[in-house]
Amino acid sequence: MAPRAPKGTRDVLPAEARVRAAIEGVATDLMASHGFGRIVTPTFEETAVFERGVGTATDIVRKEMYTFDDRAGRSLTLRPEGTAPVARAYAEHGMHKLPQPVKLWYLAPMFRYEAPQSGRFREHWQVGAEAFGSEDPLLDAEMIALLAEVYERLGVPGVRLRISSMGDPDTRGPYRELLLAHLARHGNALPQDVRDRMHDNPLRLFDMKDDAVRSVMADAPRLLDNLTDEAREHHERVLEALRLMGITYEEDPALVRGLDYYTRTVFEFTCDRLGAQAGIGGGGRYDGLVASLGGPDVPGVGFGTGIERITLALGDETSGMPLVDAYLAITDAGIRMEWMPALRDLRRAGLRVEAGTAGKGLKAMMRHASGLGARYVVIVGPREHADGVATVRDMQTGDQSEVPMGRIQEHITAAGGQA
Repeated sequence: MAPRAPKGTRDVLPAEARVRAAIEGVATDLMASHGFGRIVTPTFEETAVFERGVGTATDIVRKEMYTFDDRAGRSLTLRPEGTAPVARAYAEHGMHKLPQPVKLWYLAPMFRYEAPQSGRFREHWQVGAEAFGSEDPLLDAEMIALLAEVYERLGVPGVRLRISSMGDPDTRGPYRELLLAHLARHGNALPQDVRDRMHDNPLRLFDMKDDAVRSVMADAPRLLDNLTDEAREHHERVLEALRLMGITYEEDPALVRGLDYYTRTVFEFTCDRLGAQAGIGGGGRYDGLVASLGGPDVPGVGFGTGIERITLALGDETSGMPLVDAYLAITDAGIRMEWMPALRDLRRAGLRVEAGTAGKGLKAMMRHASGLGARYVVIVGPREHADGVATVRDMQTGDQSEVPMGRIQEHITAAGGQA
């Protein structure tokens, strides 16, 4: 049997790669306009980065990480999420000495050993953004607005925003006791494994899919109802900023994130098209994360969104994305060599151009151009070559024009080409 891609992974073929390139392009433009610099962290980190940053009681650390010892006996882990490595880099490189907030973004693969599902894979790619050094609630709103604009610019349909607060340390202690008291009263209704783990982080029970757990949590006390005055004010300021920016949201008191480092603002975007597993991206504030990794005690806020989830949400709307802008169809193999400089110049001008290979007839080249989604076909036969022109055909309208060789790029661009 021929080798296959490992379970939970897959190959990205050219059609999907075009969609992913469009997502990266939008992310790159928006991150730059919002003042974020790109950061690249190693694919594997010391395991302690995730044990200390994400939390040893989380499912990620307990069950989902790809961890191994290298030849020197050091425990290393393939990156399961993006925030802790960026926080580690912020601390390691003394970025707290820079003007704050420091805004960083990344596009990188993540690795988790979990059950593969539609749009969720053991190796998946994520766009993320992190801002360190400010506890201003308006920064939280800015991050949410940035992610909302990513989805809007890409045309992701049916996107909804859920938002809540995880409170501050003064909130979490008393609330944890309230919640544990509620769970103790209903302990017999909970599965044994949940009872064994609920003291590690009882908030995580809000996110469990087990029907028995959901029933117990339905009337559990809500963190939003038990915020300190300071945490409440922070939350209200975030909501006010979102309203002023025209961003619609649903306040969800049961919303929790699966990582231990979150404090105060938490949010999640869902997409109606994705069905039951509707989450497409989210994030929140993590004011103690950098300190937990040995850095200074600075606040932070960020988000992550999955490339595969966005691609799945876009669905059929991406099926017609062209691979090329124009197709150069030379009908006489004898003159193809002389048009190589023109092909180079069109590509240098920013057009995506493919050329028919020697031996193909015009009909075969037109089929090839159509299959690539080319908007224009530049046809050059012996007559056109002798006259120094090309016949440029608009594949959408069928219109044709004779264009001088030196003005092909200008013609295509003026008619709606990409360059």
